[in-house]
Amino acid sequence: MTSWSSFSGDQVAALTQGENFFAAPGERECPACGERRLRAYFTVPANARRPTLVSYVWCTDCGKFVGTRARHPEGLVFSDPLAALPAAERRALEQSLTGFLAHLDHLWESGALPQTFAA
Repeated sequence: MTSWSSFSGDQVAALTQGENFFAAPGERECPACGERRLRAYFTVPANARRPTLVSYVWCTDCGKFVGTRARHPEGLVFSDPLAALPAAERRALEQSLTGFLAHLDHLWESGALPQTFAA
C-alpha cells in the first residue's frame, strides 16, 4: 500500500509548467521522482455553491500528491468515470485518500482514465 505525502511547494509550482492536463491528459514526468507516472483526475463537487473544479494530481511511483479546488473554467466539459456512482458510494470512496487514489489508479490501468476534455 502506498504511503502518500504532499508535493513540496517547488514541485507544485513545477506541475503548473508545460502543457496543461486538459490539453494533454496522459501521464507525465513527476517533478519529485522524475518517473513518467504522474496522473491527474478532475471532478465537479455536486454540492458546490459556485462553479468549482477539484483536481487530484498524484505520482503512482513515488507517492506524492496534491489536491486543489479552483474555479471551473467556463465551457470546460469532461468525462468522469465516477459520475455514475451513487452519492453514498462516492462519499465512502472519498473518505480514504489511500483508497481513493488506489481506485483512481485502477481506473487508469483499466483505461477509464485519463479523462477526455472539450471546451
